[in-house]
Amino acid sequence: MIEPGDLAPTFDLPDQDGASVRLDALRGGWVLLYWYPKADTPGCTVQAKALRDQHQVFVDRRCTVLGASFDPVADLVAFRDRYDLPFALLSDPERVAGQAYGVAGDDGSASYASRVAFLIDPTGTIVHRYDVKDPEFFADEVLDDLSAAAD
Repeated sequence: MIEPGDLAPTFDLPDQDGASVRLDALRGGWVLLYWYPKADTPGCTVQAKALRDQHQVFVDRRCTVLGASFDPVADLVAFRDRYDLPFALLSDPERVAGQAYGVAGDDGSASYASRVAFLIDPTGTIVHRYDVKDPEFFADEVLDDLSAAAD
């Protein structure tokens, strides 16, 4: 299980537009990588909209927000467009990154990603792991932790 203090597993995944997103390319800034079960479902929509509504605060704090799921790219495009999501949504249908992050079940065969998130510092180290219980207030929790960690 990935825990605070561990180096974040690297990945190279397509975003909703098919562009490659590599974690290593984001070093030097904060990253919030949040895994969600399925695009355009109630809890995932609430979580994404809360992050959307606070997105400028994340940008101001030099934190890149990345959503990730096992959904195909086409589903991510529709999800982004329907809710005007300003951050990248990553597609991991083979569950390779999901397995590295421990969100794809014990053997990597889970149908949906676990709702788990990781706050990664500019050196690539995980500083917080979130087993998200309340998607509506998740963005506020992360911003509190980001403020404390950045001080």
